[in-house]
Amino acid sequence: MSTTVVSTPDAPAPAHTFSQAIRKGGLLQVSGQGPMDPATATYIAPGDVKAQTLRTLENVRAILEAGGASVADVLMFRVYLTDRAHFGAMNEAYGEFVAQHVPDGSLPARTTVFAGLPHEVMLVEIDALAVVAD
Repeated sequence: MSTTVVSTPDAPAPAHTFSQAIRKGGLLQVSGQGPMDPATATYIAPGDVKAQTLRTLENVRAILEAGGASVADVLMFRVYLTDRAHFGAMNEAYGEFVAQHVPDGSLPARTTVFAGLPHEVMLVEIDALAVVAD
């Protein structure tokens, strides 16, 4: 089974020693993404978890597409939040995004975890596991 590193300039470049995504066989694992604008390499919307969630999901979507998948191919999203108080706004943004990109309503599984994140401005980080047709 071959392994392919997935990379796109339409999402932020990894800041550490990992790939944007790895495709192995029919699986595509997207590394955790944050609310960084790939064009400017700066974090966006300090304090606004809804805007940060949408930017983060767009980054994930760009990597999915670079790997030959779409949001509709996602089996599982993992969402990491810094504060329980942000859950409602994150969930609202997530719901809007998924409804737009999964029109048949077959919603992916999701886990939400509350954790510290690598950069103080980050309120959310999201990764995804998708199935890709060979």
